[in-house]
Amino acid sequence: MRVRHVAAIAGLLFTLSSPALAEIPGAYGMWSDVPRSKPSSGGFGLFQSKKQKNQATLAGFGPGTMGPNAQQFSGPPKALMDGGGKPFISAKSPQVVSYSGGHGAGSVIIDNSQRKLYYVLGGGKAYVYPVAVGKKGFKWTGAQTVSGIKSWPDWTPPEEMRQRKPYLPLKMTGGINNPLGAKAIYLGNSLYRIHGTNDSSSIGTEASSGCIRMHNGHVVHLAKLVKSGTPVYVTN
Repeated sequence: MRVRHVAAIAGLLFTLSSPALAEIPGAYGMWSDVPRSKPSSGGFGLFQSKKQKNQATLAGFGPGTMGPNAQQFSGPPKALMDGGGKPFISAKSPQVVSYSGGHGAGSVIIDNSQRKLYYVLGGGKAYVYPVAVGKKGFKWTGAQTVSGIKSWPDWTPPEEMRQRKPYLPLKMTGGINNPLGAKAIYLGNSLYRIHGTNDSSSIGTEASSGCIRMHNGHVVHLAKLVKSGTPVYVTN
């Protein structure tokens, strides 16, 4: 499959320009606006057996939870919420496809319209990962560079998000119930992340508040390829 990009993309100097940029919650690409009452069986919140809990389900390729939601809480929000265990997640290699987008080897390209992330290998090839992108009003385009990578990152909901969703904790430790998933790849000094998700059912959709979500196994794979300074282009 050959990926076609408008020629102008290669020469554009992207600027961050999106309604989401003005909203701090857009930094985190968190939970759906429609809370889920319970996690799916066999996913990240409910495991049918101890064996399932320690094996492939944790790679992020099955249905999962979205983390805390309104149905789980009563009274004031918790100051600190436990994100759950931090199991070993093995890297999952994606498909290799033909690529002629004009970006150099080692570049990351996120295509909002296709809901795909490309890591350019060179020689006309690229890895392609399915992703979840920003929902309507939260998409953005621009150029950034990777500034850091963290495993099982903690999450601190910003005040603006907690005003919208007062049941959210003040802080949630990293783990299998944390919506940032197994890895977070930080993009410059921006508010956005490429991160894993413990709700794999959202992959391939417009679901986030601006962050780019990946299967946990895929974000672990990508995190092995990128480094500080890797260019990231977000396009339409």
